[in-house]
Amino acid sequence: MREIDHKVFSANALNFPCVKPHCKNLMSRPPQKKVTRLSYCQYLLSSQTNYTLTHYAEHVEALSHDMINRYLRTEKLTARLVWEQVKSHISPSKNGYVVFDDSVLDKNFSHHIESVRQQYSGNAHGIIKGIGLVNCIYVNPDTEQFWLIDYRLFDPERDGKSKIDHVEDMLQNLVNHKKLLFSTVLMDTWYVTNRLMLAINKLGKLFYCPIKSNRLGRKRDSADPYQRIDTLTWTEEEEQQGKEIQLRRLPQVFKVKLFRVTVSTRRRDYVLTNDPSQQCTDDTRKVCAIRWLIEQFHREVKQLTGIERCECRKQRIQRNHIACAALVWVRLKVMAYDTKETVYQIKRNLLSNYLIQELKAPRVSMMDFA
Repeated sequence: MREIDHKVFSANALNFPCVKPHCKNLMSRPPQKKVTRLSYCQYLLSSQTNYTLTHYAEHVEALSHDMINRYLRTEKLTARLVWEQVKSHISPSKNGYVVFDDSVLDKNFSHHIESVRQQYSGNAHGIIKGIGLVNCIYVNPDTEQFWLIDYRLFDPERDGKSKIDHVEDMLQNLVNHKKLLFSTVLMDTWYVTNRLMLAINKLGKLFYCPIKSNRLGRKRDSADPYQRIDTLTWTEEEEQQGKEIQLRRLPQVFKVKLFRVTVSTRRRDYVLTNDPSQQCTDDTRKVCAIRWLIEQFHREVKQLTGIERCECRKQRIQRNHIACAALVWVRLKVMAYDTKETVYQIKRNLLSNYLIQELKAPRVSMMDFA
C-alpha cells in the first residue's frame, strides 16, 4: 500500500477547523445556562399551567432537563428561606395570631414519588395519596395581612414526627428564635390535644380551637362524672358568655372555657379557649373566623405556584420544589399588598400583557383569511 504523505493529507486540506491552542474557542461547547433558586422560582412564577422540569427546559435556551434535575437534587432549601424573605414585610402586633393547619399535596396518580403516603384530605373529603404539609401563618389583625412564616413536611417514616410534634417544634421556634410578637394560637380540631394545649398555656399564650363533640368534660368544680360535651346542659347566660369546664385528663388548675358557637342553621361548633377575659360567644366566633385565612393560603399556593405539580421521584427534589413554591407565594403576596390587587390578578396580568402584545403584532396572523 502506498504510504500517505502526511504533509499533503492535512487537516487544512480537508478544511477542518484549526485546532491550535489559540483557536480552542472555535470548538468549545456553547455556554450552558446555570440553574439557580432565583431562576427556578421565576419559572414557577411565570408559568401558568405546566410546572414540570421538561416544560421549563423547553423554554430556556441552553438548558436541559438533566441540569434542572441535578440542581434540585443537590440543593437543600428549607423553610428558613421563607422566614428570611418574609420577616422584613411583617408588621408585628402584640395582638397577632398564629394559625396552624395541615394540607395535602395531591399525588394521587403517583406510584414512585418518595414521601407520598395515604392520608386524609379535607379538599378531597377522603383518603388520597399525597405529601402532607403542616403550615404556620401569622395574622396581624390591625393591618389585616397574613403571611406564611413556617412549614414542615409530614413524613413520619423518615423523621418519626407526628403533626403535633411539628406544631410544637414550630411554636417553640417562633417563641425562642423568631421572637415574633403574638398573643393567640388558632388550630383545627385535629391539634386540640392535652399536650399541645398545656404547651401553649406554658408559653403564656392564648388558644382558641374547635373540639370534637365527643370529648369528655364536666362543669368546673363539679363532682359529676365526665360526659360528652354535646350532652352538657346550657343556661341562657352560658349560651351568651360561655361555660367554664374541666376536661378529662387535664390538671384541675388548668382553666378552660367552652363556647357553643352557631356556624349555620344545621351546625354548631364547640370552641375551647384558655382566655379568661372572653365573655362573649359572638366575639369567640369572630376570633375563630380568622383561622380560615390559612385555608386561603392553601388555595392560593396550590392554584398559583404549581406546588403540587412536581413529578420528580426524589424527596429532596420535592422538598426544594415546595420551598421554591412557598417563596413564589410570598413574592406574589408582597406585590398584592403593595398594589392593592389580589394574587390572582397579578398572576393573570402576565397573560394579559402577552395578549396585548399578540394583538399588536401577532406571530400567527389571520390576515390571509380576511
